[in-house]
Amino acid sequence: MLTRTLPPGTGPRPGLLASLGAWTWPGTAPDGRDLAHVLLAHPPGRTGRDTPEAIEARMRLIADALGGLAQARDRLPLLPERLQVVGDWVLMRFHGARYGLRLPTHPRWTALVTASGEAAVTVGLDPLPRSADAARVDAYLDTALAAGRLLFGLARTT
Repeated sequence: MLTRTLPPGTGPRPGLLASLGAWTWPGTAPDGRDLAHVLLAHPPGRTGRDTPEAIEARMRLIADALGGLAQARDRLPLLPERLQVVGDWVLMRFHGARYGLRLPTHPRWTALVTASGEAAVTVGLDPLPRSADAARVDAYLDTALAAGRLLFGLARTT
């Protein structure tokens, strides 16, 4: 009997995608228009292998698999076909990965992604607990931005 096998993926593995924290919120773009936002961050390490350097390397892999992200002062790269909207769900797709990441959504955010066809993506290079509330996320963003520890892109829908 023949069994179809898929080639090994070159992108993030399912375990890494499943471990990520993801936060979404409606916000504004620098030009003042409404824009959906997504933050992806790795949770704090649970083992000796989860060093700050290892976490940063994993998040840089995520940034590369999205299509390459930029520092805050650089031109924002466009990331075509990274978001797929299916009803109330939004899936983030990664180059070379067989699986995507289902993003947390709420009606206003999903409507904004659907209407504009895009969302600003921020990848944090430092850990953030998946249980972080809005205040902790804001503090994380402020600290990481000041330290140059965030990468940015503009993800487009399929």
